[in-house]
Amino acid sequence: MESETLIKPNIVVDMTGQVCPHPLLGAKRVLEDMKTGEALLLKSDCPGTRDDLFSWAKATGNEVTHSEKQPGGATEYYVCKGKKAAIAPNVTLDVTGLVCPGPVIEARKIFNTMSQGQIMKLVSTCPSTRDEVGTWCAATGNVLLETQEAGPGTWTFFIRKG
Repeated sequence: MESETLIKPNIVVDMTGQVCPHPLLGAKRVLEDMKTGEALLLKSDCPGTRDDLFSWAKATGNEVTHSEKQPGGATEYYVCKGKKAAIAPNVTLDVTGLVCPGPVIEARKIFNTMSQGQIMKLVSTCPSTRDEVGTWCAATGNVLLETQEAGPGTWTFFIRKG
């Protein structure tokens, strides 16, 4: 039986009813505090979660070990935390001091010159940038690979052009 071979999750995150990018963001936040080798069970009924999760896992050294559609429309994703892969950006854009929506507007200008698959490191001090970057990525097909708090009030985003 396949269910007997599944890794028992350390944490379950139920994001059913949430639309992208929220299921991925929820999984990322929980996985950040987990140890290498621990497993997360993410439940989501958003159709975009599959592509986002698999793409993000591949880029970050985590692994989606199993996914299974459940009655009612949700899918369960088993994610094993791997060693953190270093993200090597192709472009760095430091917009510290620029208020929203400025950081996303400037990032969009640079993204227009980048090739698909390239990665931007965006540094911002605007508190709203966290929400705006996630919304922008979801709307444009770009992938928010990682968000880091670089210091008090300073955020670094790694975004792959989709």
